[in-house]
Amino acid sequence: MFIDSHVHFDRFVKDGTFDEMLANAKEAQVHEMVAIGGSTEANTLSRKLAKDYPGRIFGCAGYDRDLATESCDLAELREFTADPLMKAVGETGLDYYYTADTAAEQQKLFNENLALSVEFKKPVVVHSRDADEDTISILKDFSNAWKGEEGRCGVLHCFTRDTKFARQVLDLGLMISFSGIVTFANADPLREVVQYVPDDRLLIETDSPYLAPVPMRGNPCEPAFVVHTANRLAELKGCSLESLANLTAKNARLLFAL
Repeated sequence: MFIDSHVHFDRFVKDGTFDEMLANAKEAQVHEMVAIGGSTEANTLSRKLAKDYPGRIFGCAGYDRDLATESCDLAELREFTADPLMKAVGETGLDYYYTADTAAEQQKLFNENLALSVEFKKPVVVHSRDADEDTISILKDFSNAWKGEEGRCGVLHCFTRDTKFARQVLDLGLMISFSGIVTFANADPLREVVQYVPDDRLLIETDSPYLAPVPMRGNPCEPAFVVHTANRLAELKGCSLESLANLTAKNARLLFAL
């Protein structure tokens, strides 16, 4: 059984393919999924799905870096975070690839999300792109402030960087999640990182509806496709697909208290 640790469900709901997507996931043995937040709309949908599909979909709430220059209602986010249906804070983080000019605002919002993670002892789902140094600097303070269970402070989702960055993330107590990118033809450096990450810190995700893995490139990504990513990771780890599914599911259950 697989757990897709990072799904954006909004497109499936809007385009009317949600039921088909759920059926496909069930057929692929993807029985549990984490619905990612990031805005008021995404947080609301995440909570609704967690309520409507107990034991199958689990919620998250956060304010993502795209909102860094907007006026965010932190009281609202605090209310979301306090809800038992919401298993993590996020996604949130830093992305300097397109918007390096808002770095200061992104850092402020990231820290506000992390403060709620510490307060409610819920893990954080971190996005980081072209912001390695600032991400690690902020996460160091977060890791020092974390008072929750060991091994449950968070995950760096959709990891795309090098072994050096992976080592820094792991040293701070976070897990690392790989998406379909690890199956791409040009991802040899990333595949080297997979072999470095310890089994008990490894997660899998689709980041649906983005980043469909090989051999599904060109299609909108969906949770059922996580099996293709898992198969590639199993090859890299030198273990069976069943073993890879079991260990990543165990890690997801620990992290998100499923």
